[in-house]
Amino acid sequence: MDLPAGMHVLERGWLSSNNILFVDAQQTALVDSGYLSHAPQTLALVQHTLQGRALDLLINTHLHSDHCGGNALLQRTYACRTLIPHADTHAVAAWDHARLPYESTGQACEQFTFDGSINDGDELVLAGLRWQVLAAPGHDPHSMVLYCPQEGILISADALWEHGFGVIFPELEGESGFAEQAAILQRIQELDVRLVIPGHGAPFSDVSGALDRARSRLDYLSADTRRNARNALKVMLAFLLLDKQELYLPAIAQELTRNRIMRASAAQLEMPAEALIPQLAQELVRAGVARLEGERLINTG
Repeated sequence: MDLPAGMHVLERGWLSSNNILFVDAQQTALVDSGYLSHAPQTLALVQHTLQGRALDLLINTHLHSDHCGGNALLQRTYACRTLIPHADTHAVAAWDHARLPYESTGQACEQFTFDGSINDGDELVLAGLRWQVLAAPGHDPHSMVLYCPQEGILISADALWEHGFGVIFPELEGESGFAEQAAILQRIQELDVRLVIPGHGAPFSDVSGALDRARSRLDYLSADTRRNARNALKVMLAFLLLDKQELYLPAIAQELTRNRIMRASAAQLEMPAEALIPQLAQELVRAGVARLEGERLINTG
């Protein structure tokens, strides 16, 4: 992986997003901070890379829990200046649980603060390079990606992975998301990208192949919205399993009732929980990320 001087990719497991650390004589900066339960590990990785320097700036591409769960710990440790997507500033300032995505998905995020915001068309200087901020709605309506024309590097968050993209959450509650995802894929195609650093998974250079796979996936999901809903439930269930390592099937039924996004997804499938939950569990088993022992679903991923 050919990275410019001062740029470091801290590749994480799927519970936490990747972290991208920039270091030069003027400033140190981190893009995304991982999940709450991994926050001490995030801090240790950052400290190891910084070698005694302080973290000056923290930037969040979007505010899903796996991208900002380490914010509070990093802020306490470094008092770092923090930038979040502009459209989320009011929700974070009030710590409004109705507008923040944590309670609605059954995930955790310690309350954090911010000092400023990023918006489409902004420009950041990181490790001496100019990075364009581009709006990337689809997975999350307020998500941003960062693009460096000079180096042809795209920090794509969850807008583009090597084999897909993040769950299209807006569609789960009747909002538009498929069209926005198609638009950001087209926008990425129009950039001169040689290397993509995704929110999850290893950096990759086959941008054309990834875009083809993403479009195929999007066509499949948008052809029947129940496919997106089922995929979302499996992803959220797999996330909980990664976090807790073991889930009791009756407790999953409680999650479907308690968590707004899971409840909305299940409603699209029009199946009773007692039929849906065993199906989802078996699909995770077939995918090789879990095993069933009686009514216990155990992480193997």
